[in-house]
Amino acid sequence: MTLNFPTAFILILGGLILPFFSGSLRKLCLIFIPVIAFVHLLILPTGLHGELQFIGYTLSSVRVDKLSQIFGYVFLIAAFLNAIYAWHSDDVLQQSATFVYAGSAIGAVFAGDLITLFIFWELTAISSVILIWARRTDRAYKSGMRYLITHILSGMLLLIGAIFYSKSQGSIEFTSMSLDQPGVILIFIAFGVKSAFPLLHNWLHDAYPESTEIGTVALSVFSTKLGIYALARGFAGTEILIFIGAVMATFPIFYAVIENDLRRVLTYSLNNQLGFMVVGIGIGTELAINGAVAHAFAHILYKSLLFMSMGAVLFRVGTVNGSDLGGLYKSMPWTAFFCIIGAASISAFPLFSGFVAKSLIMSAALYQDHVLVWLVLLFASAGVFHHAGIKIPFFAFFAHDSGFRCKEAPLNMLIAMSIAATICVGIGCFPNLFYMLLPYPVSYEPYTSSHVLSQLQLLVFSALAFAFLMRTGVYPPELKSVNLDSDWLYRVFLKNLTLKFQQHIFQLYDQACHKLKGGFWGLCKKIHRHHQPTGLLARNWPTSNMVLWVALMLASYLIIYFLQFAV
Repeated sequence: MTLNFPTAFILILGGLILPFFSGSLRKLCLIFIPVIAFVHLLILPTGLHGELQFIGYTLSSVRVDKLSQIFGYVFLIAAFLNAIYAWHSDDVLQQSATFVYAGSAIGAVFAGDLITLFIFWELTAISSVILIWARRTDRAYKSGMRYLITHILSGMLLLIGAIFYSKSQGSIEFTSMSLDQPGVILIFIAFGVKSAFPLLHNWLHDAYPESTEIGTVALSVFSTKLGIYALARGFAGTEILIFIGAVMATFPIFYAVIENDLRRVLTYSLNNQLGFMVVGIGIGTELAINGAVAHAFAHILYKSLLFMSMGAVLFRVGTVNGSDLGGLYKSMPWTAFFCIIGAASISAFPLFSGFVAKSLIMSAALYQDHVLVWLVLLFASAGVFHHAGIKIPFFAFFAHDSGFRCKEAPLNMLIAMSIAATICVGIGCFPNLFYMLLPYPVSYEPYTSSHVLSQLQLLVFSALAFAFLMRTGVYPPELKSVNLDSDWLYRVFLKNLTLKFQQHIFQLYDQACHKLKGGFWGLCKKIHRHHQPTGLLARNWPTSNMVLWVALMLASYLIIYFLQFAV
């Protein structure tokens, strides 16, 4: 019996059968399912597996190489940590959805063709929205609908782009692509939605904070990193990504500084960190790609750690608003300690994972003479330290004493946070072992005197600036307010425009029906009598063309339906 089947099947099947177990057996399954999947991934040989013919094209369900392997490893580590973190919960639907979600993301990472990628791409959207709806609030329902429609639309763009690409190239292999090829721009935009490009990013800050404390940890891992993997696989060296990434790294800083919801602060921080990865992919050298992949790996772990700590606060206190918190280090000292490790990692302190990963991208930018981009990333690094390295632990656990006195986080949450924190420190202390996992051979030493000194100077001056702004009252206070982002375009402007357009169409329709003899049925008979099957959609088309038309119509419907949930 061959074992060269997709590792994703283990997680997806495990998630589907999990509800049929109960008690201790289900809790054991939570741990063993990702462990079994990890062992399976370790024994998968490199190369293409699971090939089959489909409408004249060759599908490859498993492609194992260094790039897919490292994303598979970190996804499974994250799934394992999430399983431990969710151990205390009796919400089997969340636990089951998390495994299906993780398996779908892994299936997409190992997909060797665009059709297989599309199938798993859409399955990640369907499974992950359950984690948002599990909060069971009206805000979570509406946010989940916007999230689902956005990601289904990105899948439609991927499918339409793949059809055009296959017609021009005669292949659906998922490999490096150029933006001057037919359909590739649509694929690029689909990847951009997942990666939260500027103006395509609002789903991230809209949905993640509305999920449960368990769901947000899982959401922070898979969707956006799948987008980063897809860009690294298909668009490495695409120069426009350098500028897109630079914008991504900077604009979330300003929102994060004034945001009150600390989980939403972390989503803006997530968007910011994705910008570093996109810049690395855009530069496209081996060092830059290694940096982007290393940063994605490290980011999954320290961002999970930060979301775990805020999830523990939400679980014990019931809120993560900075204006309501403070002084929790007295009640939750271990959670505060692990949060500080996550903050040090994301801030790229020496001896932590962020330092050895982010420095690869920064060095790659300088080596390719992208000095302006390097300065932008330097500014973004200072901003990260302000809003994630200082603001999160300061306002949650220190600052003023909010008066909350609660229990420490459950033991399983502390265990998950301790494992994530240990890996963050281990990567920072032993970078050469970490570099061995990267796609290309690494000849790089992060701990040179210039690297360490320049980073420490940046951190010290950023800390002094934060202290000065706080002492002088210039730093924005934590207020009970809502940020106005570019989602205003569809929440207000486009929604009102669509409603007016619908009203106008209905009025014209009513007028036409009254003018025609026989009213509505007369209109139907007239249309039927004069209709001849000569229109564009009435012709005989190949199967791929019909799939294209169905995708276009579904995408149009989803856009209109999306606007119904704009507020």
